[in-house]
Amino acid sequence: MAEPEFNATGVHIERSLRSLTRAGQVVIRDGRLALLTSYGKEIDSAPLRAVQVHKPLFAARDRALARLNGNRYSLTLGAPDRFLDAVQAAHAPRT
Repeated sequence: MAEPEFNATGVHIERSLRSLTRAGQVVIRDGRLALLTSYGKEIDSAPLRAVQVHKPLFAARDRALARLNGNRYSLTLGAPDRFLDAVQAAHAPRT
């Protein structure tokens, strides 16, 4: 298995104002984004080309929003800019 291009632990993951995990994990590996619980169980995953991410305008600085398979997730990361940059780099066409 290849090394992850991005890996963040201790991520608070919410969906529709419902907390799914307070110490989850976000992993980008092999062209897929996966949201995992603190036990490593998959919450959701999707190919990066089908994932939409952005930083909310009126929210805490440590938040990012992600849409996977039609579901919106709020992610509280220590460094959301690194996450957003990793997804954007994966979306960029390779030359």
